[in-house]
Amino acid sequence: MSEIIKVGMADLKVALSPDGLTTMGLGSCVAVALRDPVTKVGGMVHVMLPDSKAIRTATTNPAKFADTGIAELIDQMESKGARRSRLTAKLAGGATMFAISGGSDWAQIGDRNVEACRKILADLKIPILAESTGENHGRTVIFYPQTGEYVIKAVGKEVQTI
Repeated sequence: MSEIIKVGMADLKVALSPDGLTTMGLGSCVAVALRDPVTKVGGMVHVMLPDSKAIRTATTNPAKFADTGIAELIDQMESKGARRSRLTAKLAGGATMFAISGGSDWAQIGDRNVEACRKILADLKIPILAESTGENHGRTVIFYPQTGEYVIKAVGKEVQTI
């Protein structure tokens, strides 16, 4: 019997097939789903911010940031049998949820999160197979490492599978 494992905000989890992973309420955050198609080991990190080095206060939670969260997820997946050289990625989230005048960096945090995730994955040579990012609506996602299906739900939108 399979289980759907919940990934909270600034959290990451690894799942072995046939289990799946879900995270809810993605606004400007990005859910990066990684998969080894051979072992069917999958993982998801719910990234809140693009770069751990840009924050003055120290945190012990690597999942909060794209740079440290993706690296930690890969390490945990490798410990379960995944191989970095086979990993593929799918992304969801990174919406612009609030209109803030004055061009604030915080108004563009969704875009910055997406760009940081794309850059980190490119640097690690992990191909992004599909994404549902940007726009101005929240998302809830479910990722199935067994098949690689990434189901995206948003209020008022059709369910999308990438």
